[in-house]
Amino acid sequence: MTRIFITTVTALLFVILVLMNFLGYWTANHSIQILFFLIMVVSIFNAGIETSKILKNRS
Repeated sequence: MTRIFITTVTALLFVILVLMNFLGYWTANHSIQILFFLIMVVSIFNAGIETSKILKNRS
């Protein structure tokens, strides 16, 4: 249960960071922006995979 919590919180934090950058609250190098975006995408997929594993084990 803690693994799903950690992956979900990580995904949410990277989504917030990318949105803050998009809205202009902070700026970064172009390479850092790309890196954060890619980490956000990977963490969202990871959270989805972990959620599907837990849901599959419950049924």
